[in-house]
Amino acid sequence: MSALILALIAGAVVGLALGALGGGGSVLAVPALIYLLGFTSAAATTASLIIVTATSLTALYAHARTGNVRWKAGALFAAAGLLPAAAAGAAASRVPQPVLTAAFAAFAALAAVKMLRPSETGTGQMPVVQPAKAAGTGAGLGALTGLLGVGGGFLAVPALVTVLAFEMQAAVGTSLLVISANSMASLATRGATTAGIDWAVIGPFTAAAILGAWDGKRLAAKVTGTLLQRIFAIVLLAVAAFMFIDALT
Repeated sequence: MSALILALIAGAVVGLALGALGGGGSVLAVPALIYLLGFTSAAATTASLIIVTATSLTALYAHARTGNVRWKAGALFAAAGLLPAAAAGAAASRVPQPVLTAAFAAFAALAAVKMLRPSETGTGQMPVVQPAKAAGTGAGLGALTGLLGVGGGFLAVPALVTVLAFEMQAAVGTSLLVISANSMASLATRGATTAGIDWAVIGPFTAAAILGAWDGKRLAAKVTGTLLQRIFAIVLLAVAAFMFIDALT
């Protein structure tokens, strides 16, 4: 199968996940770029940030049109995580990669289990978010994002649902605001380090992801918040299991 076709398929899957679930872009894009398209780890990480930034901004616009973004809480949540993300990112180079992978898997599994508990499901009403709580949660997520090297969507959605009591649709939309901010900040710190990136592959990959994000948004609108939350948690458990295996091999 040609690299172009693989890029289009992988891009569509990444976009669908971001549009429907508000996360999963980096977690899905990086392995696809490495294992399917032959990118080096460094090039795949940078390319993933380009893809996720463009796709999450598109999905954010789609969700904002239907009122699924809590701008004030989301902006505070994202801003509080920027400095911790930068600091943790600098420290991550001193930690063995298998340890980082296992740590991400553990946090992902914990978040998934918490989301599967019926008592933790959002109420469906707009919550009153305490600024200190939003900032504290955002700072913690930013540190994890910087340390573990992902956009943060797979951890942002559970945090918004379980800690800040967002209903699932709002958590998905607001998560995209957080991902967009984190991805743009991470991309900016990398400057022009685009060596090894094949733009003939990344262009179609990104285009397919953007189109997939619109389809994901339409899919999310047709699914109940509870079902969407369960689907998200199951996907998150699968990702955690894969990453545990990867850390041990």
